[in-house]
Amino acid sequence: MNREKKEVVCIGAGIMSATLSMLLKKLMPDATIKVYEVLNEVAGESSSALNNAGTGHSGFCELNYTPEISDGSIDISKAVHTASQFELSKEFWSYLVTQQYISSPDTFIHSTPHYSFVENEKDIQFLKKRYNAMIKHPLFKSMKYSENRKEIESWIPLVMEGRNEKQKVAATRIDLGTDIDFGALTREIFNHLQSKNEIELHLNHKVKDIDKMNDGKWNLKIQNKKTDESFQVSADFVFIGAGGGAILLLEKSGIREARGFGGFPVGGEWLICNNEKIVQRHHAKVYGKANLGAPPMSVPHLDTRMIMGEKKLLFGPFAVFSTKFLKHGSFLDLFKSLQFENIGAMIEAGWHNMDLTQYLIDQVKLTKKQKIEALKEYLPMAAIEDWDEEVAGQRVQVIEKDKEKGGVLKFGTEVIFAKDTSIAALLGASPGASTAVDIMINLIKQCFPEEYNSDKWQSKLTEMIPSFNKDFNEESYCDDVRKKSHEILQLNL
Repeated sequence: MNREKKEVVCIGAGIMSATLSMLLKKLMPDATIKVYEVLNEVAGESSSALNNAGTGHSGFCELNYTPEISDGSIDISKAVHTASQFELSKEFWSYLVTQQYISSPDTFIHSTPHYSFVENEKDIQFLKKRYNAMIKHPLFKSMKYSENRKEIESWIPLVMEGRNEKQKVAATRIDLGTDIDFGALTREIFNHLQSKNEIELHLNHKVKDIDKMNDGKWNLKIQNKKTDESFQVSADFVFIGAGGGAILLLEKSGIREARGFGGFPVGGEWLICNNEKIVQRHHAKVYGKANLGAPPMSVPHLDTRMIMGEKKLLFGPFAVFSTKFLKHGSFLDLFKSLQFENIGAMIEAGWHNMDLTQYLIDQVKLTKKQKIEALKEYLPMAAIEDWDEEVAGQRVQVIEKDKEKGGVLKFGTEVIFAKDTSIAALLGASPGASTAVDIMINLIKQCFPEEYNSDKWQSKLTEMIPSFNKDFNEESYCDDVRKKSHEILQLNL
């Protein structure tokens, strides 16, 4: 039965729920959208500025997006896909700015050059091959490559200062890069939706249970954390966008498609510079190569960040282990997620990823002094007194059943749909927030198929995101799209 999904519930008040709420409200103005968040604030978990990388993930500098394959060539397909997704995000944000749904782009997005930086001969050859492959695509044609120390010094002086002059180095640079405060963006979107009475936003509310009713609707049991009172709401469509907590809620739904999925929590910790003179001398995002076994969220980077309007300098993240699925979660989360259907997959995934286990053990044992030594690979003159340790966000890497291996650890973002498309859940991590718009468009396509294919919805989507059903393989089109969005968002071209 094709039910009209006019009553929508989003669980979690992060960037994913904010993006979906805005899209659905523009596509379906008469829909009732309710958002329930367990914390007393919007964007308090993965969307919070210090809980993510803040990089507008666009494949510019993330070396793990461009693996070297068996024949020695570089596969840039993931970088192209991610960069294309990010262009859609910028188009949507541009629409929100022009429609005055966002007060100013300066509240959440800033131009920040993206660099990849490597040190040894093997990695230099990899970076050069990567560069030669990427500049052939219109999305990356402005990338620059250098092995010249003087030139790299002019790009990222702090990274080169005090470095051994005999050490070989190489770097790529793209000035189109951005830094994003996803927490600020999320608050801007929800503030607008609330001011127009277009959604109901309920903070301090925990979804305790999700049950399918005989009429096809969903019944949600919700607890008001302030009053301790519980009540029930019904919905035609439910989106679980609760970050690491999504897997536990997905299990409560009981849908067949959720069976066999598990989650492995990986936390993070930053080094944050407390010396204002150093902070002001660096304006870049500098990414290197990950250590063996490291998950994507732990790729080291030296990051200029604008957080709540203040310039910061971060390095990391270092991985930490916790059984919590959320930063503000419970130490019992991992154990609560274990079920008959997924425990085998989780054991097998652990067995096949012993390098990750060893990596986490090594990271947990690191002292602050050892973290500073890791920082010195990017900032040779780093001094321990100039840096503070601060906990970053918590991520849950998806574990999925596999016929051959038993269980596979998945890196990236996964959306799980019920067969009748009445419920969907977002699992996983990076690149996540940067690609929220494309992820939510695909969710709408899957869960609202008839409406999505209608002339009305296609027209509205084209108005908001002109490139949503196009690609960026044609140079003049790519340039035109970027020119428009960068002018509106006040970004470098």
